Amino acid sequence: MGLAPRYLVPAILIVLTASAAIVPALRWSLMLLAPLLAIAMWDFFQRQHTLRRNFPLIARMRWLFEDLRPYLHTYIVESDLEGRPFNRDQRALVYARAKGELDKHPMGTELDTYSEEYEWLSHSIVPDASAPDYWRVRIGNERCGKPYEASLLNISAMSFGSLGGRAIEALNWGAAKGGFAHDTGEGGISRYHRSHGGDLIWEIGSGYFGCRTTDGNFDPDKFAEQAGDDQVKMIEVKLSQGAKPGHGGVLPGSKVTGEIAEARGVDVGQDCNSPPAHSTFSTPVELIEWIDDLRELSGGKPVGFKLCVGQLHEVMALMKAMIETGRTPDFIVVDGGEGGTGAAPPELSNSVGMPMRQGLMAMRNALVGCGLKGSVRLGVSGKIHSGAGLAAAFALGADWGNAARSFMFALGCVQSMRCHTDECPTGVATQQAWRQQGLVVPDKAERVYRFHRETLKSFREIVVAMGHTDPWQLRPWDLFDRLDSTRALPIDSVYEFLEPGRLLQDPENTQFARAWREARAETFRRVA
Repeated sequence: MGLAPRYLVPAILIVLTASAAIVPALRWSLMLLAPLLAIAMWDFFQRQHTLRRNFPLIARMRWLFEDLRPYLHTYIVESDLEGRPFNRDQRALVYARAKGELDKHPMGTELDTYSEEYEWLSHSIVPDASAPDYWRVRIGNERCGKPYEASLLNISAMSFGSLGGRAIEALNWGAAKGGFAHDTGEGGISRYHRSHGGDLIWEIGSGYFGCRTTDGNFDPDKFAEQAGDDQVKMIEVKLSQGAKPGHGGVLPGSKVTGEIAEARGVDVGQDCNSPPAHSTFSTPVELIEWIDDLRELSGGKPVGFKLCVGQLHEVMALMKAMIETGRTPDFIVVDGGEGGTGAAPPELSNSVGMPMRQGLMAMRNALVGCGLKGSVRLGVSGKIHSGAGLAAAFALGADWGNAARSFMFALGCVQSMRCHTDECPTGVATQQAWRQQGLVVPDKAERVYRFHRETLKSFREIVVAMGHTDPWQLRPWDLFDRLDSTRALPIDSVYEFLEPGRLLQDPENTQFARAWREARAETFRRVA
């Protein structure tokens, strides 16, 4: 009977090491054999890992290949259309546009046009080339004294802390060059957001960073001081985010550096707590009234909220609060459950929160069905990386789009999936100074600017090809969805799109009947 692997490897290493020690010509090999023998003996006697105990030294190969697997799979195994969250073709498109390289593709599409994942935008026989070179959207209703003319593609929320300072600086510089907005994320306005003067959307989460009291509550005076800055163009209240909807978070004090503490308005080394819910309001009416207060405190700037759509009765409760108070936010941003740069427990990112398309359609139906769409602009965020993705969002009711990960690719992100470890190899999602050294801010700012410019140029080409002179003419029937290999329908034949005022006139004969019955303006709770 042969020697079991548990004993075999240590025995062989002992024999080899002893031989090397005895034979002068082999002593150089002790530099390799002695460490291997030490590791094998450690594995042999330790009690925590069965594989290492049964297969000393050899079992470590499993860990090595597990570590290498994502990289080998990405660069060797995956095809151009495989890979999640973004496949190689999608990333390559962003890289090409950011670098100013050729972004064309020969020999037709590689997509299976008869698969259920395929969709298309319907073009016109008579494209209208008289369309403007670009469009902007005016955000701000009649109660807003300082409306904002926003680009149709902006940088979605990414906090300083989740991204490094150089990445934030490059994003803001690119936004300044291209005339589009940069959402701060809920981590406050850092010195890197201010360094190049790009337009800011200041996001306020449940931690109230940048406008909080010492005990973590909202401070109106600090808010007014920050919001009054000319660089801040809009205020966005974060109710939830697609990466981890309904989930708060804590940035441990050990990670709160001087720069992060300065941006968030906390002490160095202090834990930063973002509760799951806001402490400033607890009902739909209170939220709408608080938004009105924020607009006044900011000097009349547009104020809205961002959420990943979840409970439909809560959406309807917000609509009823707007109707009862006669007040509305200036905008709503729908964040898709596809997630984003924020790390989250896999149960949340995989199973909680409505995907962007369904969330956008639900919010569009709620606003249109209540006759509120004319007062509230609707933004959307969720894997937008191309002009086609932006056009599809407009067909479903969006007024503009935001992107986060696409702009990270423009910065040089290679989707290494290390965002949450502080070990980002490209210096984008890390606070480690030496990793950030490789990110050259002027170069990356130019890439951010070019990606934005070329994507909107592509978007205009699509709008024109569809026979429209502006993207707000796009309708659900312009977007076709394939149901299976033999059937495809306009998307308004797959999903219900309400006519204006339908929820006020005949809610019981809509798909939202139950949610409408369960909703009340005075509570987010479901009313039976």
